[in-house]
Amino acid sequence: MGRFASTASLYEHLRPPYPSEFFRSVAHKLGLTKQSSLIDLGTGPGLLALGFGPYVGRIVGVDPEPAMLDAARRAAASAGHALTLIEGKVETLSPDIGAFDVVTIGRALHWMDREPTLARLDRLVARDGAILICASFSATDGSNPWLDGYNDVRRRWSPAKLWEEAGMGTRTHRDLPAFFRGSAFQPTELVTVETSHTISVQDLTRRTLTYSSSSPEALGENADEMLRDVGQHLAPFSRDGAIAETVVSTAQIVKR
Repeated sequence: MGRFASTASLYEHLRPPYPSEFFRSVAHKLGLTKQSSLIDLGTGPGLLALGFGPYVGRIVGVDPEPAMLDAARRAAASAGHALTLIEGKVETLSPDIGAFDVVTIGRALHWMDREPTLARLDRLVARDGAILICASFSATDGSNPWLDGYNDVRRRWSPAKLWEEAGMGTRTHRDLPAFFRGSAFQPTELVTVETSHTISVQDLTRRTLTYSSSSPEALGENADEMLRDVGQHLAPFSRDGAIAETVVSTAQIVKR
């Protein structure tokens, strides 16, 4: 069982959301049409793949975790989108899968091995295609005053080794210019969309379980105690059981 198996049922609904404005803005920037094809690497429950669904034709999602693929399959059926799902990693994709106009990578690049990933991307990206390195995260500019303490509680309960591996915050752990240095690709434009919403204290507390470093599998019998501590931290910031959250969604466009 992979490290995200125990998070699949929560991940789709509790991670900071990609808003519809984000997908619309990126699709417009890239000039996507129903003739465009997209492959989402590390698709998880299909958040990026299905978000771009209205703007492209062929959509493929790739993930090594069967539980995540099951979640993506259910989400695709609910959304009415045709989504081809492949269990595996970028390095294991069949050479005959073809090239795509857009390759999306969300909260997954930091799990990928650089050299084999770059070699595979060179074949996956169509001649005039683009890679999108996407992230959606709680704004760290002070507009979410509960965030630092929230992460502190997670850090205290997370096994140290897993916390160091997974990192924290925006999930943009890779130095992208360094990652693509020496390859055919380089980062170009960055699309940023900032939105605000409210989330229940219960859901924001349970979001902690969607991270590999504080997943039910990682925490074991300590999960309930961590949730209690997180809830206690969030309570003073809530109103009628809800908390305001500012979310930043980004897409770093990478091209040849």
